Amino acid sequence: MEYRCVKCGFRIKTLFVQYSPGNIRLMKCENCRAVADEYIECEIMILLIDLILHKPQAYRHLLYNVLNSETVNLEGILWKSTVGFLLLDAYRSLLLSRSNEGQSSSMSFSLLAWIFQKMLKDVVLGNVMFLGVFLHASRILLNTSAGASSFKDFLLAVLISSYFKIFLVAMMVWNFPSSVIYIIDLFVLSSNTVALKG
Repeated sequence: MEYRCVKCGFRIKTLFVQYSPGNIRLMKCENCRAVADEYIECEIMILLIDLILHKPQAYRHLLYNVLNSETVNLEGILWKSTVGFLLLDAYRSLLLSRSNEGQSSSMSFSLLAWIFQKMLKDVVLGNVMFLGVFLHASRILLNTSAGASSFKDFLLAVLISSYFKIFLVAMMVWNFPSSVIYIIDLFVLSSNTVALKG
């Protein structure tokens, strides 16, 4: 199993040596001579703050050193993340359609079915097109052939780095203008770019 240095992305064999329970020594990267992954000793809140600040080191730690096929069930994480991503995107589509059409208090079953069909088509086709264009653009512009080599790695990076979509849940409680949705979209896109570049 190979890990990555969070500073330079160089492949390393081990992140730390454990002498006894609670007594570890962090390994240094052979390429940049820095500590390979200092997030091992950090609290989860520091990692979350660094993810919000779009630090590539935090994404390298999460995607290469924490979420790997030997320590977690990647298939399960991919399925759960995909379902959550699509549900949040469907809610985003619903919010945009409400703000464009206005809210009506009474809806017939046929109108609800039509809205559901349109939203499902928008979400599925929109995300397939987005992933296709984003995969192609990332391979060309970001030169990620070494970073996200397989489609599963690419999909995991996009899904994990789309965590800003969770802020759409706040729109269930508070009444925000629809422009907030586009701000959240910009944060998601910039987070996706940092994750794939790392």
